[in-house]
Amino acid sequence: MKLRICTYNIHKGFSQFNRRMVVHELREGLRSLDVDLVFLQEVQGLHLGHAVRHGNWPADPQHEFLARDIWHQTAYGGNAMYDHGHHGNAILSRHLILSADNQDVSDHRFERRGLLHCEVELPGFPQPVHCVCVHLGLMAGSRRRQMAALAERMERLAADGAPLIIAGDFNDWRNHADDILAGRLGLTEVFHLQRGRPARSYPSHRPVFRLDRIYVRGFSVRDAQVHHGVPWSQLSDHAALTAELEPLA
Repeated sequence: MKLRICTYNIHKGFSQFNRRMVVHELREGLRSLDVDLVFLQEVQGLHLGHAVRHGNWPADPQHEFLARDIWHQTAYGGNAMYDHGHHGNAILSRHLILSADNQDVSDHRFERRGLLHCEVELPGFPQPVHCVCVHLGLMAGSRRRQMAALAERMERLAADGAPLIIAGDFNDWRNHADDILAGRLGLTEVFHLQRGRPARSYPSHRPVFRLDRIYVRGFSVRDAQVHHGVPWSQLSDHAALTAELEPLA
Protein backbone atom coordinates (compact mmCIF):
# COMPACT_ATOMS: atom_id res chain seq x y z
CA MET A 1 0.00 0.00 0.00
CA LYS A 2 1.23 3.46 -0.87
CA LEU A 3 0.38 6.34 1.45
CA ARG A 4 0.63 9.95 0.29
CA ILE A 5 0.84 12.63 2.98
CA CYS A 6 1.21 16.40 3.13
CA THR A 7 2.16 18.94 5.78
CA TYR A 8 1.31 22.61 5.30
CA ASN A 9 1.24 25.73 7.44
CA ILE A 10 -1.74 27.47 5.80
CA HIS A 11 -1.29 30.89 7.47
CA LYS A 12 -4.95 30.94 8.57
CA GLY A 13 -6.15 31.05 4.97
CA PHE A 14 -4.36 34.27 4.01
CA SER A 15 -1.57 34.93 1.53
CA GLN A 16 1.88 36.15 2.60
CA PHE A 17 1.71 39.43 4.56
CA ASN A 18 -2.08 38.86 4.85
CA ARG A 19 -2.70 40.58 1.53
CA ARG A 20 -5.60 38.37 0.41
CA MET A 21 -8.00 35.79 1.81
CA VAL A 22 -7.15 32.67 -0.20
CA VAL A 23 -8.88 29.79 1.56
CA HIS A 24 -10.88 28.85 -1.58
CA GLU A 25 -7.74 28.68 -3.73
CA LEU A 26 -6.01 26.83 -0.90
CA ARG A 27 -8.67 24.12 -0.99
CA GLU A 28 -8.09 23.58 -4.71
CA GLY A 29 -4.34 23.49 -4.17
CA LEU A 30 -4.62 20.81 -1.50
CA ARG A 31 -6.90 18.72 -3.68
CA SER A 32 -4.41 18.87 -6.55
CA LEU A 33 -1.85 17.06 -4.37
CA ASP A 34 -4.02 13.91 -4.17
CA VAL A 35 -2.89 12.91 -0.68
CA ASP A 36 -4.41 10.54 1.88
CA LEU A 37 -3.41 12.40 5.04
CA VAL A 38 -3.01 16.15 5.50
CA PHE A 39 -1.25 17.72 8.50
CA LEU A 40 -2.22 21.41 8.75
CA GLN A 41 -0.96 24.19 11.01
CA GLU A 42 -2.41 27.66 11.66
CA VAL A 43 -5.92 26.47 10.90
CA GLN A 44 -8.62 29.02 11.75
CA GLY A 45 -11.35 27.21 13.65
CA LEU A 46 -13.34 30.41 14.17
CA HIS A 47 -12.84 34.12 13.50
CA LEU A 48 -15.87 36.36 13.90
CA GLY A 49 -14.11 39.40 12.42
CA HIS A 50 -13.08 37.65 9.19
CA ALA A 51 -16.61 36.34 8.79
CA VAL A 52 -17.90 39.94 8.82
CA ARG A 53 -15.19 41.47 6.61
CA HIS A 54 -15.08 38.78 3.90
CA GLY A 55 -18.32 37.94 2.13
CA ASN A 56 -17.04 34.56 0.96
CA TRP A 57 -15.54 33.52 4.30
CA PRO A 58 -16.55 29.85 4.79
CA ALA A 59 -19.36 29.22 7.26
CA ASP A 60 -17.64 26.00 8.44
CA PRO A 61 -14.35 25.84 10.36
CA GLN A 62 -11.43 25.87 7.94
CA HIS A 63 -10.50 22.21 8.45
CA GLU A 64 -14.04 21.10 7.61
CA PHE A 65 -14.25 23.45 4.62
CA LEU A 66 -10.92 22.23 3.24
CA ALA A 67 -11.77 18.56 3.80
CA ARG A 68 -15.26 18.61 2.26
CA ASP A 69 -15.97 15.72 -0.16
CA ILE A 70 -12.34 14.52 -0.19
CA TRP A 71 -11.13 13.79 3.33
CA HIS A 72 -14.11 12.38 5.18
CA GLN A 73 -12.39 12.21 8.56
CA THR A 74 -11.03 15.28 10.37
CA ALA A 75 -9.56 16.20 13.74
CA TYR A 76 -8.86 19.68 15.06
CA GLY A 77 -6.95 20.93 18.08
CA GLY A 78 -7.55 24.55 19.01
CA ASN A 79 -4.45 26.03 20.64
CA ALA A 80 -4.73 29.83 20.56
CA MET A 81 -8.05 31.00 22.02
CA TYR A 82 -9.22 34.63 21.91
CA ASP A 83 -12.45 36.59 22.23
CA HIS A 84 -13.24 36.52 18.50
CA GLY A 85 -12.13 32.97 17.71
CA HIS A 86 -9.37 30.37 17.85
CA HIS A 87 -6.81 28.59 15.66
CA GLY A 88 -4.65 25.48 15.89
CA ASN A 89 -3.68 22.27 14.08
CA ALA A 90 -5.76 19.82 12.05
CA ILE A 91 -5.46 16.40 10.45
CA LEU A 92 -7.57 15.46 7.41
CA SER A 93 -7.81 11.80 6.47
CA ARG A 94 -9.31 9.59 3.76
CA HIS A 95 -9.19 6.77 6.32
CA LEU A 96 -10.88 6.20 9.65
CA ILE A 97 -9.59 8.27 12.59
CA LEU A 98 -9.97 6.00 15.61
CA SER A 99 -9.02 8.55 18.27
CA ALA A 100 -7.87 12.16 18.56
CA ASP A 101 -6.34 14.12 21.41
CA ASN A 102 -4.73 17.56 21.61
CA GLN A 103 -2.00 18.01 24.23
CA ASP A 104 -1.22 21.56 25.34
CA VAL A 105 2.53 22.12 25.22
CA SER A 106 2.47 25.92 25.44
CA ASP A 107 5.65 27.26 26.98
CA HIS A 108 4.24 30.71 27.83
CA ARG A 109 0.94 32.53 27.48
CA PHE A 110 2.01 34.60 24.46
CA GLU A 111 2.58 31.55 22.22
CA ARG A 112 0.02 28.79 22.48
CA ARG A 113 1.08 25.41 21.04
CA GLY A 114 -0.35 21.89 20.96
CA LEU A 115 0.33 18.34 19.75
CA LEU A 116 -2.64 16.92 17.82
CA HIS A 117 -2.32 13.13 18.08
CA CYS A 118 -4.58 10.80 16.10
CA GLU A 119 -4.67 7.04 15.62
CA VAL A 120 -5.62 6.25 12.02
CA GLU A 121 -6.74 2.89 10.65
CA LEU A 122 -4.93 2.28 7.36
CA PRO A 123 -5.52 -0.63 4.96
CA GLY A 124 -2.76 -3.20 5.16
CA PHE A 125 -1.63 -2.25 8.67
CA PRO A 126 -2.32 -4.71 11.50
CA GLN A 127 -2.35 -1.85 14.02
CA PRO A 128 -3.31 1.84 13.95
CA VAL A 129 -0.79 4.37 12.66
CA HIS A 130 -0.02 7.15 15.14
CA CYS A 131 -0.14 10.55 13.45
CA VAL A 132 0.94 13.76 15.21
CA CYS A 133 0.56 17.27 13.80
CA VAL A 134 2.84 19.82 15.46
CA HIS A 135 3.60 23.53 15.36
CA LEU A 136 6.49 24.26 17.68
CA GLY A 137 7.53 27.52 19.31
CA LEU A 138 9.73 30.29 17.97
CA MET A 139 12.25 30.14 20.83
CA ALA A 140 14.86 27.37 20.98
CA GLY A 141 14.17 26.62 24.65
CA SER A 142 10.46 26.27 23.98
CA ARG A 143 11.09 23.89 21.11
CA ARG A 144 13.38 21.69 23.21
CA ARG A 145 10.77 21.35 25.93
CA GLN A 146 7.98 20.75 23.41
CA MET A 147 9.95 18.06 21.58
CA ALA A 148 10.76 16.40 24.90
CA ALA A 149 7.03 16.36 25.71
CA LEU A 150 6.34 14.90 22.26
CA ALA A 151 8.96 12.17 22.73
CA GLU A 152 7.60 11.30 26.18
CA ARG A 153 4.05 11.05 24.84
CA MET A 154 4.98 8.76 21.97
CA GLU A 155 7.25 6.58 24.11
CA ARG A 156 4.21 6.00 26.30
CA LEU A 157 1.45 5.67 23.70
CA ALA A 158 3.26 4.34 20.61
CA ALA A 159 5.75 1.95 22.14
CA ASP A 160 7.41 -1.13 20.62
CA GLY A 161 8.03 0.46 17.24
CA ALA A 162 4.39 1.17 16.37
CA PRO A 163 4.09 2.95 12.99
CA LEU A 164 4.37 6.69 13.50
CA ILE A 165 4.21 9.89 11.44
CA ILE A 166 5.02 13.28 12.96
CA ALA A 167 4.70 16.27 10.64
CA GLY A 168 4.33 20.02 10.85
CA ASP A 169 6.04 23.35 11.30
CA PHE A 170 8.98 22.73 13.63
CA ASN A 171 10.48 26.25 13.38
CA ASP A 172 13.74 24.33 13.66
CA TRP A 173 16.14 26.14 11.33
CA ARG A 174 19.15 24.79 13.25
CA ASN A 175 18.00 21.18 12.84
CA HIS A 176 18.02 20.16 16.49
CA ALA A 177 14.87 18.04 16.18
CA ASP A 178 16.80 15.00 14.99
CA ASP A 179 18.67 14.78 18.29
CA ILE A 180 15.42 14.01 20.14
CA LEU A 181 13.09 12.54 17.54
CA ALA A 182 15.61 10.30 15.79
CA GLY A 183 17.49 9.39 18.94
CA ARG A 184 14.59 8.68 21.28
CA LEU A 185 11.85 7.58 18.88
CA GLY A 186 13.77 6.02 15.98
CA LEU A 187 12.23 8.41 13.47
CA THR A 188 13.67 9.40 10.10
CA GLU A 189 12.99 12.68 8.30
CA VAL A 190 11.83 11.96 4.74
CA PHE A 191 13.87 14.66 2.99
CA HIS A 192 16.94 13.70 5.00
CA LEU A 193 16.60 10.22 3.52
CA GLN A 194 16.15 11.61 0.00
CA ARG A 195 18.56 14.56 0.03
CA GLY A 196 20.72 14.30 3.14
CA ARG A 197 19.02 17.16 5.02
CA PRO A 198 15.52 18.57 5.68
CA ALA A 199 13.90 20.58 2.89
CA ARG A 200 13.95 24.35 2.59
CA SER A 201 10.34 25.43 3.07
CA TYR A 202 10.23 29.11 4.08
CA PRO A 203 9.48 31.61 2.61
CA SER A 204 7.36 29.93 -0.04
CA HIS A 205 8.36 32.17 -2.97
CA ARG A 206 12.04 31.18 -2.62
CA PRO A 207 12.63 28.89 0.37
CA VAL A 208 15.72 29.47 2.51
CA PHE A 209 14.90 28.11 5.98
CA ARG A 210 14.28 24.44 6.82
CA LEU A 211 11.27 24.85 9.10
CA ASP A 212 8.79 22.14 8.08
CA ARG A 213 9.38 18.41 8.52
CA ILE A 214 7.90 14.96 7.99
CA TYR A 215 9.28 12.29 10.35
CA VAL A 216 8.32 8.63 9.92
CA ARG A 217 8.82 5.25 11.58
CA GLY A 218 7.76 1.96 10.05
CA PHE A 219 7.74 3.32 6.49
CA SER A 220 10.06 3.50 3.51
CA VAL A 221 10.07 6.73 1.49
CA ARG A 222 9.40 6.47 -2.24
CA ASP A 223 9.32 10.19 -2.96
CA ALA A 224 9.34 13.58 -1.23
CA GLN A 225 8.60 16.97 -2.79
CA VAL A 226 8.56 20.66 -1.86
CA HIS A 227 5.74 22.68 -3.42
CA HIS A 228 6.91 26.30 -3.64
CA GLY A 229 6.80 29.18 -6.08
CA VAL A 230 3.62 30.04 -8.00
CA PRO A 231 0.86 29.12 -7.19
CA TRP A 232 1.95 27.98 -3.70
CA SER A 233 3.65 31.27 -2.86
CA GLN A 234 0.29 32.97 -3.41
CA LEU A 235 -1.44 30.74 -0.84
CA SER A 236 0.81 30.82 2.25
CA ASP A 237 4.20 32.00 3.47
CA HIS A 238 5.26 28.34 3.87
CA ALA A 239 5.76 25.77 1.12
CA ALA A 240 3.74 22.56 1.25
CA LEU A 241 5.67 19.30 1.69
CA THR A 242 4.48 15.93 0.40
CA ALA A 243 5.82 12.40 0.73
CA GLU A 244 4.87 9.02 -0.69
CA LEU A 245 5.39 6.22 1.79
CA GLU A 246 5.21 2.44 1.86
CA PRO A 247 5.03 0.24 4.96
CA LEU A 248 8.22 -1.59 5.78
CA ALA A 249 8.05 -5.29 5.09
